[in-house]
Amino acid sequence: MKNKNYNDMQCPIARCLDHIGEWWSLLIIRDAFRGSKRFDEFQKNLGIATNILTRRLKELVESGILEKQQYGESTNRFEYILTQRGQDLSPILMAMMQWSNKHIEFDETTSQIVNIQTKEVADLAFIDKKTGLEITSDTHKVVITDINKKIE
Repeated sequence: MKNKNYNDMQCPIARCLDHIGEWWSLLIIRDAFRGSKRFDEFQKNLGIATNILTRRLKELVESGILEKQQYGESTNRFEYILTQRGQDLSPILMAMMQWSNKHIEFDETTSQIVNIQTKEVADLAFIDKKTGLEITSDTHKVVITDINKKIE
């Protein structure tokens, strides 16, 4: 349960956390990327209590991360599909995965990002599309600014 609402804060990280910051929510989104769509699939994969899963799915739908779609003949059967807003979280989850693989010790099995064509394990980097430069703390900085004003 959320203790505080961060949606009104100026910080974009805080606003993002207001929508996806609860750890069950991130794992539901991860499983949606892996192809889970139905309540019972999420419940089985995550081992999450049904009341918590119900609440998290509802919040993700309300945030526009997932879309609830009816399937089958019954009016009581629904799938949860990632919206474009949800799909745009992919780089965040991949970055978290790479960070964890680098900094947190694990046994023999882990998830990795693999290039479909080369079959090589990817080494993620954030690239500035305008300049082609990798975004690092040496090449870029965070500035607080009005989005309607030119940065000086």
